Formats: sequence, structure tokens, C-alpha cells
Amino acid sequence: MDDLDALNTLFGGAVTVADDQLTVSRPEALATEKMDELIAAAVFGEGVARQYARWLVWEIGQAVGVRPASIHDLYLARGRGEVHGFTVPAINIRGASYDTARALFRTAIAMKAGAFILEIARSEIAYTDQRPAEYVAVLIAAALREGFRGPLFIQGDHFQVNHKKYAVDPATEVEAVKTLVREAVGAGFYNIDIDTSTLVDLGKASLADQQRLNYDVGIDILKEVRRVQPEGINISVGGEIGEVGTENSTVEELRAYMDGFTAALPKGMEGLSKISVQSGTSHGGTVLADGSIAAVKLDLDTLERLGKVARDDYGLAGAVQHGASTLPDDAFHNFPKRETAEIHLATNFQTMLFDHLPDALRADIYAWLGKNAMDERKATDTDEQFFYKTRKKALGPFKRQLWSLAPEVKAAVARTYEEKFGFLFKQLAVGNTADMVNRYVIPPVHHKPMPAVATPTHVAAPDDADLSD
Repeated sequence: MDDLDALNTLFGGAVTVADDQLTVSRPEALATEKMDELIAAAVFGEGVARQYARWLVWEIGQAVGVRPASIHDLYLARGRGEVHGFTVPAINIRGASYDTARALFRTAIAMKAGAFILEIARSEIAYTDQRPAEYVAVLIAAALREGFRGPLFIQGDHFQVNHKKYAVDPATEVEAVKTLVREAVGAGFYNIDIDTSTLVDLGKASLADQQRLNYDVGIDILKEVRRVQPEGINISVGGEIGEVGTENSTVEELRAYMDGFTAALPKGMEGLSKISVQSGTSHGGTVLADGSIAAVKLDLDTLERLGKVARDDYGLAGAVQHGASTLPDDAFHNFPKRETAEIHLATNFQTMLFDHLPDALRADIYAWLGKNAMDERKATDTDEQFFYKTRKKALGPFKRQLWSLAPEVKAAVARTYEEKFGFLFKQLAVGNTADMVNRYVIPPVHHKPMPAVATPTHVAAPDDADLSD
């Protein structure tokens, strides 16, 4: 849909735009198939129509109370001991994003949940072909479609400094992360996980020296986050001390990082709200030759100790656990009991999607991977291992096909997602957290200027910039 007049009349008078101001007179009209048409234009449209559709979605959200927000104040309240007993799920939505998010918001409404995060990592932005402006529009539209109201915690996950690129040209690599920060914050990402743990140098003699680049470069990026954050918003920023999939983190490492970070933080600047640690997991799990996932040796005692030190000594919400989606179901109830602040969940939702794909589409995807991802195949990989590890790279090239699945396939995927989201929300104790979230988080109204409709070929450059890992 590339006709601006058609976009303006999409909701039949329930949404009006006059003098660059948007008004919603009948909110119930938003939860209809017309929202599906609007978000399709925001994702697959061209030129100014695409930008205008995204602006409409944003401003509709501002008007009815579906606004991107920072979880910072809730997390600091946890650091003060005012709230506890739950673990915030941070869910990476990679494929069929609109339908996946709709299932998530249906679950949140049914369970009165508010403490959950929707996120995408630097690498995922590239291979899923979802720039931040698109991702934010999709999530707001999905919330509106389902009638969800409340803050949306949209997070940049693993805004990571690539250690190999840093070794060759530090300034260029750090600037690439800062450029992504500017793009993401401008789009509505008000939660950012800065990952400079890749720069930890275990060859140094002292823990402080091992962590020095981690916190020094982290603060450099943090300064850019604080510089560009909108008025009235303290972006929630996370740090990381242990690269996921490596050796488990220790309390001593956490103290070395946090003491160095605190000492180097500019006076008066807001610091971190949480700290990511390594306690035995790996991203995506370890896939075995038959395609199954190896059992994880999760060290909950380490996770609990690190979280307690983070709260008691540094006022943070606690520790963050990455790579959790492939854990067995009987593991998740442990996280609230151990006061884990946040866990990240990604790969298993991708697996659910692939498990429901029509055979012909899956065959097309695997054929594409056989031509375009062979450089990632190890000599010892079975077909099952190769496709499991690389199929995420097909999510961008096959984005339209995944959005256009047959209704019966979408319905089956949705049922599976809702069952899993409901299970996780219950295990992580985030049901009935909407009121708590609303006590601590009141996102300010933040209007964006209407796109320049006088120049139909205009497309904002950062939206199409190549920032892949």
C-alpha cells in the first residue's frame, strides 16, 4: 500500500491526521485487520509510504498508551529491595515477527503481565532484515492489534563490540556500535545491553586489568546512549562480564568490573541497571549430531551469588542469564527463586517456527542455506547440525514468505507460542505484574515529526544502513 490517502483512511475515520497531529476517536477500530494492512505497509511498503506507515503506528501508540519505555526505574526499585520474586523474560523475536508478537501480547493480556522485554541483537538485526524502526513498528502494531495497553520494553540485545574488528581498528568498530545506538534509540529502543565482554583479556595478571577494556569501552558507548536518549527517559543499560559459552563468571570478576566501571563513570551520569553473567549456558545450546540439544550444566548457585552482590553492593536489579531458551522446562521455576533479574530467550522460539513450516518452504530454505551458508559448515557437521546452526541466516531472505504463511499454519504456530509463553510467564512469575510495572514506569508521550511527504523518494539513510556483524 503506497497511497498515503489510503493509509489515512484505513481505519474509516477512527484515526485522523490534521496539522501533523494524529487523533484516535475509536480505539476499538485498531484491533482489526486494518492494522494488519498498516503494518504490512510499514514493513514491505516503499519510499515515503513506508516511513509514513511507521509514523502512523508510532503516533497511534502514543495516542492510546502503547509507548516504548525504559525498564530502568523498575530495575532500580528491585536493587533497593522494593520488588522481588520474579524474573523478566527478554524474548528475541526473529521470524514471523508480527504474528509472534501478537501471540505474546495475547498471553500478556490474559495473565496481566507487564514485566517482559522484546529484544533483538546487533547480529539478529542484520540476518533477520529487521532494522530498529521496522522492529519497533511491528511490536507496537502487534500490541494495538491485540488491545494491549501499557509500556513496551524494547531492547537492543548484545550491542556487541566484535573483538576481531576491534583488534584491527578499535575506533571504527566502537563507532559502528555507537551508530547502531543512535539508530536504535531514535527508533524507540529505550533498553540497551552494551556487550564489551568480548574485550576481556584473561591474559592480564589482575582481574582489574582483565576487565579494564570491558568497562572503559562500555562507558564510552554508554555516554552515547545518554547523549541521545529522549527527554524524560533514562534508558536501561546493561553491562556484561562473561562471554556466553565460556568459563563461568565469578564474584571477584563482577567486583573488578563494577568497581572499575563505577570509578570511571562520569560524575552525575546514570550507570547500569543490571549485569549479564555466564553461568553455564550457550547461545542456541549445543547441538548434537542428530540435531538434539545437549544437556546444560547450569550453575544456579553462581547465578544467585552474582545477583545478590549486584543488588546489595551496587544497587542493580541483579544478574542476567543469557542463552536460556533451550533449557529443560523444569529449569525455569528456579530463576525467580534465585532472584535472577532477567533471562534471554531466543532459539527455541525459532525452532518452534521451523517445526511448523510447510515441507516445501523448509526445503527451499535448506536449499538456500546449502548455497549461501556453506562457509559456516564444519567438516564434522552432520546435516542436522549444519541446518540447526545456520537456518537463522535465512530469516531475512525469506521474511515475506514467513509473514505470508497459510492461515492454518499461522494458527498452529500461534497455539504453540501461546502455550510456551504462558508456561514461561507462569514459571518466571511475571503474571499479574502489569500494575507493578505501571507504578514504577510512566513513559512520557514522545511525538515524532511526520515524514516529509513532499519528497516521495525519500527514505531515511540509517534505516537501510549496513551494520551487520
